[in-house]
Amino acid sequence: MGQKIQAVKGMNDLLPQAQKEFKLTVDFWQAFEDIVETWAHGFGYRQIRTPIVEQTGLFVRSIGEETDVVGKEMYTFSDSNDKLSLSLRPEGTASCLRAVVEHNLLYNSPQKLWYMGPMFRRERPQKGRYRQFHQVGVEALGFEGPDIDAELIAMSADLWDRLGIRQYLTLEINSLGNAEERQAHRDALVAYLQAHEDMLDEDSRRRMHTNPLRVLDTKNPDLQKIADEAPRLIDYLGSASLAHFDALRQLLDGLGIEYVVNPRLVRGLDYYNLTVFEWTTDKLGSQATVCGGGRYNGLIEELGGKPTSAIGFALGIERLLLLVQEYGQLAIQNPPEIYALHQGEGSVLPLMQAASLLRAAGLAVYVHCGEQSLKAQMKKADASGARFALIVAQDEVNSGTITLKNMDTHQQQTVAPESAVALIQQWKNT
Repeated sequence: MGQKIQAVKGMNDLLPQAQKEFKLTVDFWQAFEDIVETWAHGFGYRQIRTPIVEQTGLFVRSIGEETDVVGKEMYTFSDSNDKLSLSLRPEGTASCLRAVVEHNLLYNSPQKLWYMGPMFRRERPQKGRYRQFHQVGVEALGFEGPDIDAELIAMSADLWDRLGIRQYLTLEINSLGNAEERQAHRDALVAYLQAHEDMLDEDSRRRMHTNPLRVLDTKNPDLQKIADEAPRLIDYLGSASLAHFDALRQLLDGLGIEYVVNPRLVRGLDYYNLTVFEWTTDKLGSQATVCGGGRYNGLIEELGGKPTSAIGFALGIERLLLLVQEYGQLAIQNPPEIYALHQGEGSVLPLMQAASLLRAAGLAVYVHCGEQSLKAQMKKADASGARFALIVAQDEVNSGTITLKNMDTHQQQTVAPESAVALIQQWKNT
């Protein structure tokens, strides 16, 4: 017997049953996907699907070469002729915008798009943080005003309501201003950090020169006082940036969406400007951020398109579903309504023919395969949760009939196959 091969650490199988290390099931996941499709359609967003492998340069240019994502976490490799560097996508926005620019989707037409799929980062696996993880992303391209910022935040809040977890999430917002305002703040921040360099940890000293805003987002409790007293970006914003942020806040107030202004909220990627936001929770330990996003008005131009206003957000499915599983509500698809059993010579074909008739009428039928006694099969039918049993044994084969059993009331009736749908509907309505 060959040695077992296990999945890569931090990349999980999604099974019909919960695993010890990974509690989410296929049925739970599928129920969430069904809600997402209805939710996105309800806001007028159309789905886009992109490859999981892209040229590495796409992420270097969009996310930033100095970020931890590009510098440490991407899965990067060369293709077979070693002429092209490829990477598994670590996030979805860059891939979405690459497709939009490549196929000229913004020609005289703003776009509201959404996507769902796997992303990859080489991180230390822990609860709610995996090397292969899945995201739902929403991108609104070609809209300048704060109204679209408010729409995306309201859209995310609507999803929390549908999942029954709104009360466990806190919305944090901030404005990063424009490039000139960020540069002025960056200069002041670097000077401040240099004055306190002997108090910084190794990671913060490295980030001080590559991505100083991330120092403010430190999780090191020893650095909280330094971060709290650092120059605030909001104090460097000009009138236009402040007006955009104030208008967003007025819209959120009018929509009844509560929020906290967090001047230290910067997000982890280089391409953000103006509005940024996160939905956080205290129910998942250290993995507090469930959803985050913001504006990236310069990114489409950076990727070869025309200057275009843009905003989006992404949510981590695994992390979100752990929260839903514990505190929310999600209607999991019911098991097949009918469990089909058979016994005796010549019983398989008429059973399958009857099952086909029922499926054609929109009923879900699970057909038992293999030889077992009717008693053993009926135990499995009962354990399956099916409401009805379809039985074809020797008597039914000889008479060209089938027997239906109501598993709730134990009523049982033998009918012609073409009468089965009507009988089941009658039982369902009583």
